[in-house]
Amino acid sequence: MAEHRSMQRAALLDAARSLLSEGGTEALTFPALAERTGLARSSVYEYFRSRAAVVEELCAVDFPVWAAEVEAAMAAVDGPEAKIEAYVRTQLALVGDRRHRAVVAISAGELDAGAREKIRAAHGSLIAMIVDALAELNHDQPRLAAMLLQGIVDAAVRRIELGAAEDPETITEAAVSMALRGVRG
Repeated sequence: MAEHRSMQRAALLDAARSLLSEGGTEALTFPALAERTGLARSSVYEYFRSRAAVVEELCAVDFPVWAAEVEAAMAAVDGPEAKIEAYVRTQLALVGDRRHRAVVAISAGELDAGAREKIRAAHGSLIAMIVDALAELNHDQPRLAAMLLQGIVDAAVRRIELGAAEDPETITEAAVSMALRGVRG
C-alpha cells in the first residue's frame, strides 16, 4: 500500500512538472493532474491539499537535485573563477531540463507565502554555494556579490526561456563573461 501511494505521488509530481513546463502555473490544476495521471479528481486531494502543496513538494524534491548538479560541477574544477564559471554554465545548461522548466514556472507564478519561502530557501542554498569562491576573489561583500551573480543567471535563464533572438549558447557565453569580467566585458 505504501509503495502504491509513493508511486501515485511520484506520478502526480511528474504530471505537475509537465503541466508547469507546458503551460505555467495556470496549467497546474487538480482536474489536469487527475486527467494526466488517470486518477479521480477527489483522489488528487488525498495526496495534496492544494496547488501550493504540490508546488512545495516539487521544490522539496527538485531543487536539491538541481543544486546537487551545480555543486558537483563546481567541485569538479579548481580555483574560484572556474567555480564561478561552472556555477553559471551548469544552471544555464539545466534550462532545457523539465525539472528546471517547472521551477521557473513555479517561480513566476502567484504562490502562497509557504511556497514562496521554499523557493527563497532553495535559491539561498544556490547562492551559498558560490560565496566562498567570491570571497577567494577578495570581494568585500561576497554574499551580496553572490546574490548579484545569481541575478545574472536568472536574467539569462529568462532570456533563454523566452526564446530570445540570441541562441542559448550566445546567452550563456555572455552571462559567463559578465560573471567573470563584470560589465567591462
